[in-house]
Amino acid sequence: MSLSTKYDPSSSESKWYAYWMENRHFSSQVDHSKEPYSIVIPPPNVTGVLHMGHMLNNTIQDILIRKARMEGKNACWVPGTDHASIATEAKVVAMLKDKGLDKKQLNREEFLAHAWQWKEKYGGIILEQLKKLGASCDWERTKFTMDEDLSDAVIHVFVDLYKKGKIYRGIRMVNWDPKGKTALSDDEVIFKEIPSKLYYIKYLIEGSEEHLTIATTRPETIMADVAICVHPEDDRFKHLHGKNALIPLINRTIPIIQDEYVDREFGTGCLKITPAHDINDYEIGIRHNLEVIDILADDGTLNEKAQILVGEDRFIARKKIAKLLEEAGQLANVEDYVSNVGHSERTDAVIEPKLSMQWFLQMSDITKPALSAVMEDQVRLFPPKFKNMYRSWMENVRDWCISRQLWWGHRIPAFYLPNGEFIVAYTAEEALREANQRGDKKYTLMDLRQDEDVLDTWFSSWLWPISVFDADFFRTGKKNPDLAYYYPTNDLVTAPEILFFWVARMIIAGYEYLGDKPFRNVYLTGIVRDKLGRKMSKSLGNSPDPLELIKNYGADGVRTGMLFSSPAGNDLPFDEKLVEQGRNFSNKIWNAFRLIKGWEVSAETANPENSAAIRWFDSRFSQGLVEIEDHFSKYRISDALLSTYKLVWDDFCSWYLEMIKPPYQYPIDQQTYDHTIAFLENILKVLHPFMPFITEEIWQQLASRDPKHALIVSSWPSAKPFDPSVIEQAQQIFETVTQLRNVRASKGISPKEPFEMTVNTEKPSVYESYGSVLKKLANLSAIHFGTTVENAVSFVVKGDECFVPLGQQIDVDKERESLLKELTYQQGFLASVLKKLSNERFVSGAPEAVVENEKKKQADAEAKIKALEESLSKLG
Repeated sequence: MSLSTKYDPSSSESKWYAYWMENRHFSSQVDHSKEPYSIVIPPPNVTGVLHMGHMLNNTIQDILIRKARMEGKNACWVPGTDHASIATEAKVVAMLKDKGLDKKQLNREEFLAHAWQWKEKYGGIILEQLKKLGASCDWERTKFTMDEDLSDAVIHVFVDLYKKGKIYRGIRMVNWDPKGKTALSDDEVIFKEIPSKLYYIKYLIEGSEEHLTIATTRPETIMADVAICVHPEDDRFKHLHGKNALIPLINRTIPIIQDEYVDREFGTGCLKITPAHDINDYEIGIRHNLEVIDILADDGTLNEKAQILVGEDRFIARKKIAKLLEEAGQLANVEDYVSNVGHSERTDAVIEPKLSMQWFLQMSDITKPALSAVMEDQVRLFPPKFKNMYRSWMENVRDWCISRQLWWGHRIPAFYLPNGEFIVAYTAEEALREANQRGDKKYTLMDLRQDEDVLDTWFSSWLWPISVFDADFFRTGKKNPDLAYYYPTNDLVTAPEILFFWVARMIIAGYEYLGDKPFRNVYLTGIVRDKLGRKMSKSLGNSPDPLELIKNYGADGVRTGMLFSSPAGNDLPFDEKLVEQGRNFSNKIWNAFRLIKGWEVSAETANPENSAAIRWFDSRFSQGLVEIEDHFSKYRISDALLSTYKLVWDDFCSWYLEMIKPPYQYPIDQQTYDHTIAFLENILKVLHPFMPFITEEIWQQLASRDPKHALIVSSWPSAKPFDPSVIEQAQQIFETVTQLRNVRASKGISPKEPFEMTVNTEKPSVYESYGSVLKKLANLSAIHFGTTVENAVSFVVKGDECFVPLGQQIDVDKERESLLKELTYQQGFLASVLKKLSNERFVSGAPEAVVENEKKKQADAEAKIKALEESLSKLG
């Protein structure tokens, strides 16, 4: 069979993905003879296209699902997308603008028609892109959060929670997004430190020439001031108690009040109180029964209540107010200042605190089971460092503002009567029946007006692990076979920044409606950053196009490249060299395959010289598999890949194949070949979750396979008992070969020129067992045993001193210099090991195997130092 010199990922990837789909290898149905393993995808926004964070997240999910499938579990990965109210509405508004249309010109039904058209055209892009990555989702189960059945589930949950008294409607201070023109929950606000100004404004005391100077970062809100507040024990202002001040520019009278909230050390020790535009001022206003004056319109412009600069944007108004204050002689000073300012997570607009009538979910009680679940490890977070953050949020959670002033989304099922009363019901018909049961007056459907707001997008996706399997459950209260079988799911892979947005709320919903967790384990990925540590974003232009990376390096190269430096919970410093390394790994595997398939096979029963190599790799594979399984069990996916990489690149390709490779134009014996093919097949199995395409390609070329025996559904290998001493002895031989090659390089001896070696050792059996390997790999003509050799270069491996006679007078000074250099290095290395071992925190906190490894390093270094010192003494 003729094999191409280079592996071509472009043809392989499309071919095998189609093959897997055609043979329904991704599909999963209830099968009680198998253990279920289920994952629900964190649904990407329907507006989205694949970015580097998606790549990392979905690669990890695919690794977990492919491994579970090979372990014989009934693997089910449910894909889908989120309707993303704010982001999608913004996209549709922008699209309409390009067509010369304004949302204000449309009614709700007309706008939604455009939104659905947009969703049908663009909504599936990201899922199609995930297929390029190799994501083995059960595409037949694809869900969308506004599918009819999932939408019904959301409405049923709202009605249920309202009837339980957990949802209420009221005027509260909320986070307002002036760009999106909607309320946001606390979790949708991102705080950023931005350069600002601190303005010192003079407020004249009514009936006197005296004034108070007040520092503020927001002079545009002075027209909404309703009081000036000082600390009751601040002697500087006691003479002003009970007096009034005048607001600059508009001269409205406001009282001077006292409250212990005031920080006497900040600014001038006085606060202007603006209840409509600051949450803390709002609380003070409630305590002192102050008026609330809201001077900002929903779009962030000044309204009529501002009296001046009406219609101006808030930030333009800030500059103009400052100029007017300066002209009026009421601006005392301006200082540079850094403010911690809240921004909308979706639109990046600066948030305004705003009093607004909204719908809220009462959180104090509903969160308790979800808090216990994580604290007691019923739901495990990886890495566990996020537990404290989770606990802090859950213990200090505020009521969740669940209404949004948008049209795209799940409309709130509240229906208003002409008298202002409202009824919460699943349908308008149900609301009408209830309304007509309340009194003598009879209403028609025309008398009912449904609430204009929609629900927060997270209010639908918090049901995701339940609704994707059985959306009707919220109506019937009975689990269908899918929900009973696949729930709770096994693993959730997501980003730490939505630990509270989504993860915590899914756990809350799971316990509220099923009395059980929605998943057992949560793997929290890091943020993909560029080489400078910046978060990747379109605005910075520092994010590569994932599809372009796949085109250039292959999906397998990109998958492994991203995981080479991506431990759970830690940020990934992305460098394109990582995916280049991933592509090189693909080529290494392909070249190993080509080498093996290129050998002529002899019918010889066996080659005894290869038995040591076979025995060693058999043990090394089992040892490596134990390491890999351990990493998987602890969700150290990056470490599992690195262990696999070392097993394949170093142990199989670099050592094993060199050990058994027949001389040029000579055949390999059948038994060695059969063992090698078996080893390669096991390697392909372990590699498959990480590199699905190239492994399936090689698997299918190794033998004629029925689709039932494709690699994707082959059995995961199991580790056999192994003798660690076999691995240790081989490692000693490999170190000896490396040292011998270094001798050749340093002395200018051709690799083709054989030489002899003498070993001073108490364990000659190691060299006898691996003698043929050592001779072959280092091109030795003979191995002798003795205590010393004159006129020879020496080195130490595992306490054994090895001599290579040079056959000519050596340069004593040069050899002494070389030995002294190595001695200095070994002494420094020993010092670093001893320092680590003398650290009590390290010894008591590190795993036992790690500590033992350090002790082994100490023993090896001490043996090398002893041998080097002896060699130096012989030189005189």
